[in-house]
Amino acid sequence: QVQLVESGGGSVQAGGSLRLSCAASGDTTYNSKMGWFRQAPGKEREGIAAIYTGDGGTWYAASVKGRFTISQDNAKNTVYLQMNSLKVEDTAMYYCAAGPPGSPYATSRGYNYWGQGTQVTVSS
Repeated sequence: QVQLVESGGGSVQAGGSLRLSCAASGDTTYNSKMGWFRQAPGKEREGIAAIYTGDGGTWYAASVKGRFTISQDNAKNTVYLQMNSLKVEDTAMYYCAAGPPGSPYATSRGYNYWGQGTQVTVSS
């Protein structure tokens, strides 16, 4: 079992920045792939970034590459998502997820555990 708690969401103007945190506890050794997803109203959940906590390898969706950075603090069992140059279209509920490294990293089916989500709202 893995428990995930996100924090750091909020409201910001376009062009601004936010940093999301995801604190993990439980069986994080096996579920060593951590991902960030987002879901806007009326849209499907979208994978935007992932990190393999074992070797630090990362992946980004094209929609966020160059603006968002995923990182980790292994001592704190925490994964971060630094979001810069935010756009109105980044508005969504953001979720942290954990899964085994051998499963897909960009889709929901690669993750077994999910946080409760944190809202990000970007205004123009």
